[in-house]
Amino acid sequence: MTEAKDGLFTHDSMHMLSRTIQGTYISEGGGFDYDQSWICAMCNLPSLQRRHVAIARLKTPANMGRTSHEVRFFILVLTPSKEKGTKNALETGRTFSTIFADMDFRQRLLEVHSEDEFNSILLKHAQDLAIEQSSPNKRLGNNENEVDYESSRKCWCAKGLWDDIRRRASHYISDFTDGVKGRKTVHKTVSTTFFLYFACILPTIAFGALNDNNTNGKIDVRKSIIGQTLGGLLFALLGGQPLVIIMTTAPLALYIKVIYSICEDFHLNFYAMYACVGLWNTFFLIIYALCDASKLMTFSTRSTEEIFALFISIAFCVDAGRDVYKNFQKYYYAPACIEQEPSLSQLSDWLGNSTNKSSQALMTLPDCKRENSLLFLLLMFGTVWLAVSLYNFNKTPYLQASKREMLADYALPVAVISLSFVGSFVFQDIQTEHFHYSNSISFTRGRVEELSWTAAAAAMGLGFALSLLFFMDQNISAAMVNNPCNKLKKGPGYHLDLFVVGILNGFLSLFGLPWMHGVLPHSPLHVRSLADVEERVEQGHIYEIIVKVRETRLTGIASHILIGLSMFLLPYPLGYIPTAVLNGLFLYMAVTSLNGNQMFERITLLFTEQTAYPPNHYIRRCPQRKIHVFTLCQVIQLAAMCFFGFSPWPYVKMVFPIIILLLLPIRHKVIPYAIQEKFLEALDGEHQ
Repeated sequence: MTEAKDGLFTHDSMHMLSRTIQGTYISEGGGFDYDQSWICAMCNLPSLQRRHVAIARLKTPANMGRTSHEVRFFILVLTPSKEKGTKNALETGRTFSTIFADMDFRQRLLEVHSEDEFNSILLKHAQDLAIEQSSPNKRLGNNENEVDYESSRKCWCAKGLWDDIRRRASHYISDFTDGVKGRKTVHKTVSTTFFLYFACILPTIAFGALNDNNTNGKIDVRKSIIGQTLGGLLFALLGGQPLVIIMTTAPLALYIKVIYSICEDFHLNFYAMYACVGLWNTFFLIIYALCDASKLMTFSTRSTEEIFALFISIAFCVDAGRDVYKNFQKYYYAPACIEQEPSLSQLSDWLGNSTNKSSQALMTLPDCKRENSLLFLLLMFGTVWLAVSLYNFNKTPYLQASKREMLADYALPVAVISLSFVGSFVFQDIQTEHFHYSNSISFTRGRVEELSWTAAAAAMGLGFALSLLFFMDQNISAAMVNNPCNKLKKGPGYHLDLFVVGILNGFLSLFGLPWMHGVLPHSPLHVRSLADVEERVEQGHIYEIIVKVRETRLTGIASHILIGLSMFLLPYPLGYIPTAVLNGLFLYMAVTSLNGNQMFERITLLFTEQTAYPPNHYIRRCPQRKIHVFTLCQVIQLAAMCFFGFSPWPYVKMVFPIIILLLLPIRHKVIPYAIQEKFLEALDGEHQ
């Protein structure tokens, strides 16, 4: 034992490991970080007759040095001093280190419940690596065949679409089976299904109520739920990247309002005009898909995606703020409250009287219901607080790891149900605002032939502008899902996604149902819900990386089946969900989507002490002034998007898709004049 300690540790009083092997991986921007979840210690002992290897899975992460704060697997290699070179401690340690370098493999080892299962997975992975190393040309041959097949195509039209179909068709069966492999995977699938259900149904109700108000009942809540069910279900079945979530959004509600206003001004049939605009939009989207226009998204860098994602978060906060303002104007600052507000002399009289008399005096304000506004704030911020607390519960030391993860997975459903119960049942004596649902479910359609040539030309222009919004939103959502940091293995499907979305919206247009496209932050949060993560610690800063994602269609299909069944829950019990809880959900989505947003992190650096800066790769590679200049450029672009996106003038808002499109040339043609390319590579380089 003394001999082993002398070989393994540097000193008896300070047990630092003397010889170790630790993995490194390339990080964003070209730097590298240490793989802190495992470490291999080794030494040569003269008294040993044969090699010994021990592997321990630690119950809790251990700190084993400056670059290994979160060790979960410890590998110990002991070899005789006179062992031949191919079997010495270093070569044996390298062999086992190669095996443990695979994050997906380590995650499977964390989920096993017996030593035999642990050994079987370890042996199977070692055999797979041996086969892969003995036949390195096997996968290369497949790639060469694919390249030869693609190069044999003479026609460039729809080449990207055809490649997407071939790529995704080979994984279509596994898209279903990968959602039910293993107990933890089933748990993730179920929890993500309920997360998507609440994350989709509540905004659908909100935008349905908004469309109902904007179109005088032409498109109501029921139609929004029907459209979400049909569109989401078909996209989950046919889409190229099923992890992308499609929904109707606030900009689409704006376009519907503009179309309705045009129809009212020129006495046009709304359904005919709506269908015409939708069909033109479908035509342009199909043209984009056939011409491989999605390849333009290769110019979309991290900064473009993060500006748009941060704009969506701001939009959620603005929507919640508007509802708070309306509620306070309706109740807290109601004319009855202002007119009957007691004077100072009346207040002194009340204070001098008994409690009963004070209560009677206060009861003389029957039309003043300020408590409704206070309850609104309580429900909204209570929803955010409970959901965020449960979402971060897996970072606490309470309960067991599996129970903490379960609470985090069900954070949103628990918060919505709990606060809805509080608002609708506990405070029954206080009026709580709920959405009003239309009982109409008819689809009155007009004929496109009723439109004049002028109206048809206007519909074509609106359809083209709308297609730009669809093109950017759909592709940016898909780009954030297909981010290399998510480690997806089945490949993207940009052209196929755009084609399917175009066909779906043409179908929805014919029946007067709201349009939809890929949305943020639902799509990245969908990926995160299906992911296994691993914590890393560097100089006291904790961050998470994704180990693997379960790429399945089951969550999208099951959640939209539940949304369709929700038609039978109208107006109750869905009618019991207060408006404040819905706004709390919006704020929760805004807060959680900020995780991993590098632009938001750099904005916080403007107010952070320099000694507390995190040891990110761009902090190490760029001067502080260049970092702040780049952040300022992004903030200016974000401010322009907010101006056009939140403008009170509807026709100014219609320019919004063009503003999004301008983010690409600004990033590649304007910003390089202010920041050198080497710094841009570190700040906004390719994800590794």
